[in-house]
Amino acid sequence: MGIMQQFADGISVAGILLIVAIGLGITFGVMKIINMAHGELIMIGAYTTYMICTVGHMPFVVGMIVSFIVTALVGLLLEKFVLRRLYGRPMETLLATFGISIFLQQLIRMIFGPDGKSVTSPFQGVMNVGDVALPYYRLFIAGIALLMVLATAFAMFRTKFGIQLRSVSQNRDMCECLGINTSRIDAYTFAFGAGLAGLAGAILSPIKSVSPTMGLDYMIDSFMVVVLGGVGSLMGAVFGSAAMGESNQLLTTFMGETGAKIVVFLLIILVIRFKPEGLFRMERR
Repeated sequence: MGIMQQFADGISVAGILLIVAIGLGITFGVMKIINMAHGELIMIGAYTTYMICTVGHMPFVVGMIVSFIVTALVGLLLEKFVLRRLYGRPMETLLATFGISIFLQQLIRMIFGPDGKSVTSPFQGVMNVGDVALPYYRLFIAGIALLMVLATAFAMFRTKFGIQLRSVSQNRDMCECLGINTSRIDAYTFAFGAGLAGLAGAILSPIKSVSPTMGLDYMIDSFMVVVLGGVGSLMGAVFGSAAMGESNQLLTTFMGETGAKIVVFLLIILVIRFKPEGLFRMERR
């Protein structure tokens, strides 16, 4: 497979990573929570799409919308009943979310069984540009990723909620003194991040087998994107996902999938060594 074809395929990989990493980065940047259950939120979104589209025979767009809503509600419940009591204790939140991830995996395995499920792609065929074949569904993924970046940027920089969110991320104590309900901001932020993970799961469902462990690889990669780009930085998430997605695809041509991941991880380690706060540092006061 040619380099240009690998580069084109990397666009969709980067798009999925971007959607996952935006939610993870915002959540980590504001709430300082290392969410080890982020991959399971991807899985919930994928299974929701399976139920809506494959079992319910409804349009794929409906499955995407419902997946976002369902996982946002799951995130809201997790924040209210588990995480809210663990703020300021990072090790406890890590262990709690790790336990939640195991619980959700086993719950889904009990309900749907261990076998993978499938969702039919809403777009068939490819668009040929010279020697490069661009599947319509991968172009759709890139479009959704761009739309989510624009929607997130609008929410963060053009709405009252976004202003409060950025204020809380920079100085939580001062925001509480000014009367901002930081608990509500935390809840809505975690719900939004969970919803984006569910949306990523919906987009993944037609190209990846829907299974209880499907979100693990993307959770690890999304953490790498957040660390590489910079915690809480939207521009960092865009750049980090593009760098990781394209690097993985291009290096796979020369050294296989496993070798490509090893090289990418080593490069990220080097970046962190010299820029511990990521490529795009978020200014704090």
